Amino acid sequence: MEEDLLSISALQHYAYCPRQCALIYLYDMWQEDFNTALGTMLHDRVDHPGKDKRAFLQSIRSLKVSSSRLHLTGVIDLTEYDAKQNCYMPIEYKKGKPKQHRADEIQLCAYALCLEESTHATISEGFIWYYEIRKRVKVIIDRELRDLTLETIEAVRKLFESGLLPKAQPGPRCKGCSLLDVCAPARYSNDWSEQYVQSLYALEATDTEPDT
Repeated sequence: MEEDLLSISALQHYAYCPRQCALIYLYDMWQEDFNTALGTMLHDRVDHPGKDKRAFLQSIRSLKVSSSRLHLTGVIDLTEYDAKQNCYMPIEYKKGKPKQHRADEIQLCAYALCLEESTHATISEGFIWYYEIRKRVKVIIDRELRDLTLETIEAVRKLFESGLLPKAQPGPRCKGCSLLDVCAPARYSNDWSEQYVQSLYALEATDTEPDT
């Protein structure tokens, strides 16, 4: 069933920050700031379902994809199909610029995996178009990226099944997060509540043990 499918965008959020992913998808928390508003505006420009064709190249906007094997679902901003080469290329639009981490690449790879399942074609590359540099960046869909994406899918699934909020990990990425005030990483990075609850259970178990 579709409600059991994992949103591909959740993979990107998890790869960026597991706590951010949990706040958005488990606790339904979201705050708009300039960067998220810019991202929404950018996607509004491109996310209009439709097709264009030039010679052998067909462009498909807002293509909904899913994978029954991986239990994934998502919408690719733009998919190009080269009929001459029988080649599909997923293209994701991002507001910023290329990053040191691989969160954007994981999202793109997940789209490629869904496309491969539905088309039975092998996808070796895709592109991420970054608004800040106004340029497409090629992403090679190799074994390393595929394995990393599969590991992320499993990690997100376990996170959702647990329903737990990961511990805050303050770092440079927090500065650009729209959920900074909600997450409060500096405040909750030393949250010992879980250990406290576990100690209470241990104490209760000790108190109920029979005297010898």
